[in-house]
Amino acid sequence: MRKIFTALLSVSFLITPIAFASEASAAEHRRPIIVEKKVVVHKYRWTKGHRMTAAERRHMAEVRDYRRHRLSAPPRGYRWVRVDNEFLLIGVTSGIVSSIIAAR
Repeated sequence: MRKIFTALLSVSFLITPIAFASEASAAEHRRPIIVEKKVVVHKYRWTKGHRMTAAERRHMAEVRDYRRHRLSAPPRGYRWVRVDNEFLLIGVTSGIVSSIIAAR
């Protein structure tokens, strides 16, 4: 009885590292793949009167210091945004482009 118990104990000591090694290698293969989502606005020719979607408006840089870029003060309900190399004056609620100025 003592020999069987000793044999089982030694086998368990030998098999345990092998079992954990196979679980660790399986865990490495199951790593989640993280994909970053980026929304890029691809509109190369903006036109006056174009209605921008909410997604397009969210991903544009608002120009708060318009005097630095030699822009006039936006009327009430409008704001300046910069897209690529152009400044657009768009309506805050409607998203309609009312003016386009090329940046220097």
